[in-house]
Amino acid sequence: MNININGYDIYYEKYGDKEQNILILPGWGDTRKTFYSMINELKKKYTVYILDYPGFGKSTFLDKDLTIYDYAKLISLFIRKIKIENPIIIAHSFGCRLSILLSTIEKIKIKKMIIMDGAGIKKKKNLIKLLRQTCYKILKKFSLIMPKKMKERYLKKLLNIFASSDYKDLNNNMRHTFSNIVNEDLTDYLKDIKTETLIIWGEKDQDTPLKDGILMNRLISDSGLVIVKNAFHYVYLDASFYVMKIIFEFLK
Repeated sequence: MNININGYDIYYEKYGDKEQNILILPGWGDTRKTFYSMINELKKKYTVYILDYPGFGKSTFLDKDLTIYDYAKLISLFIRKIKIENPIIIAHSFGCRLSILLSTIEKIKIKKMIIMDGAGIKKKKNLIKLLRQTCYKILKKFSLIMPKKMKERYLKKLLNIFASSDYKDLNNNMRHTFSNIVNEDLTDYLKDIKTETLIIWGEKDQDTPLKDGILMNRLISDSGLVIVKNAFHYVYLDASFYVMKIIFEFLK
């Protein structure tokens, strides 16, 4: 199904017809497809909604830069327009950024929240990353004196050497949006979350390290942390049976 929110054509899917609603917020660049196994279990007891963010899957992206606050506003309007009342939110990675803002700035009434390998705490750059960033900025300046064709090849080569895989996979418009999002630190909002929250984290997560989950658990007053051994960033896929068991226990 599609719905227009502020000019964005948002694609979403709905499963089940039970009284309690669940909204699943996927990670950055992810779509609803990795959640189908989870949805098949949840829809037996709940009505489940899941969507593609603007720029991913079947949802459109307008020619403008967005911030995490823009995304949160769009999802807030989506919830209100579809009339998803008092939802349980299940958020993975980037989806956690949205759940933080939905429950604080956007004032969405959320029954319970489940965070899996959540993003939102800005990473501190180590010496190697700082040197790479400085080197990239210096080398990029040489492009200012190059002819147009040479400049394009040169900048593309620099991008392949220095950029992350997530950044390289995006078009130019989405790259600015990605930079806006990853550079926004949402740590200060965590203490304002009053929703009962379950935090599930892969012990070996390298994308959002376990220390972030421990910090979230400390700052969100009504929260509990479950660490899943030998699981990585996609904890709900690495240990699907165990994660579903934990979720159903939490939602009783």
